[in-house]
Amino acid sequence: MATTTVSLDLPQSPDRVWQLIGGFGSLPDWLPYIPHSELGEGGRTRRLTNQDGGVIVERLQAFDHDARTYSYAIEQAPFPVTAYLSTLSVHAVPGRPDASRVEWSGSFTPVGVSDAEAEDLFHGIYADGLAALLETVSA
Repeated sequence: MATTTVSLDLPQSPDRVWQLIGGFGSLPDWLPYIPHSELGEGGRTRRLTNQDGGVIVERLQAFDHDARTYSYAIEQAPFPVTAYLSTLSVHAVPGRPDASRVEWSGSFTPVGVSDAEAEDLFHGIYADGLAALLETVSA
């Protein structure tokens, strides 16, 4: 199983960042390459459409509003992996009430590619996503 994690400190309080990213259907609010998210099954699944019209279907696995974290699995996507599980979390930065640390991590089994190639793919997705989040909260 391959894994990767990206974290980024943001100039907003954890509660404010969680308010923006904590909804399972909120990706279009801060992630430009996912312009559409449609919730299903009472909010337990999301059908994402990327800028190229590609579809990704994900299922919520765990959600903890108080801890500001959720985990999800991919059910359908054009990625060369199986057994994908990812977690998005917002943490306080000690001594900085006006800052937060967002962490996006994932584990997955590569299919037809090496562990390093799959890790690089998702590391890039997470890093680009958090950079977009920084732009959104800084605007």
